[in-house]
Amino acid sequence: MNSLFIDKAPEDTRVIVAMSGGVDSSVTAAMLKEQGYDVVGVTLQLYDHGEAVCRPNTCCAGRDIYDARRVADQIGIPHYVLDYEEIFKRDVMDYFAETYVHGETPIPCVKCNETVKFRDLLETAKDLGGDALVTGHYVQWDMTDQGAILLRGQDHRRDQSYFMFTMTQDQADFVRFPLGGMSKDETRALAAKYGLAVASKSDSQDICFVPEGKYVDVVEKLRPGALEAGEIVHIDGTVVGTHDGVIKYTVGQRRGLGIAWPQPLYVIRLDAEKKQVIVGPKEALMEYELTIHGVNWIGFTDLPKEGRELVVKVRSAQPPQQATVYPLDNNRARVALKEGYAGIAPGQACVFYEGERMLGGGWIERGA
Repeated sequence: MNSLFIDKAPEDTRVIVAMSGGVDSSVTAAMLKEQGYDVVGVTLQLYDHGEAVCRPNTCCAGRDIYDARRVADQIGIPHYVLDYEEIFKRDVMDYFAETYVHGETPIPCVKCNETVKFRDLLETAKDLGGDALVTGHYVQWDMTDQGAILLRGQDHRRDQSYFMFTMTQDQADFVRFPLGGMSKDETRALAAKYGLAVASKSDSQDICFVPEGKYVDVVEKLRPGALEAGEIVHIDGTVVGTHDGVIKYTVGQRRGLGIAWPQPLYVIRLDAEKKQVIVGPKEALMEYELTIHGVNWIGFTDLPKEGRELVVKVRSAQPPQQATVYPLDNNRARVALKEGYAGIAPGQACVFYEGERMLGGGWIERGA
């Protein structure tokens, strides 16, 4: 059994590494090459190459494709660029725009993992004769008698397991995450050791197809007419202002409301159908219960009617908290939060954990 839990010698094990052009995936490829694996690098072209060139603070842009190719040449592995533009627009960009139009807050990285990477790229990896698809995500992976399990990255500040909750068991069995037990500092030290051209490259910050974080421009381009004016309404029913587009707001937002009010106001919820932004005091944001749909479990399906106590995260950057998860019909669940959370946004995810293990999750529905 080799270091990737595949019953072959490294030199007989073909691994397809998803190379974004960043430090993490580059180190992953270099590390596996050093260990003797048959490494093939693959980079995805996800949107118009010309528009993407030299766009800072994003991944998967033209410069990143160039960087991935440089690293592949440097470490001596074959490298392919695959045109996934049509798939990416349909399954990620259109979803992103449509979610905002419906008054919700999307997580495009989860959708990209669910569709482009762990559905389409995974099948391409198999077509290329790969024994595994390998990425540079900070997620720990282990094999049990029941199949692969996913765990939080050892460095919780870098943990990316939240973005993997939609994976199927078959996908989890085929994917590997060699960086899961490392910190970012350790990764950068390896990049320097290997002398990689991207060793000092800064991390991605923005969503890859949203230049400079201007998501409203992207939504309006994909859904012309999405910026429709409407009312800003206090939770007591008082109309306190107007807005020029629900898509400009998200639950929990305080800045940019443009309202003079004795106390600070926050966005409590959005009603896209009525074109209303509902605002109120901070305490109105606190919720102790939520409902999720599209529930997915990884290696676990037995949720008793009386519920099960788990740990959940309702935002990727927020600490987990204790909750009881109850099954509902139609692949839904009710989640009772022990401590409550201020600013639960429909369209985000509620992800389940038991200890360090990530068990799956679901998409947060609009409240009553």
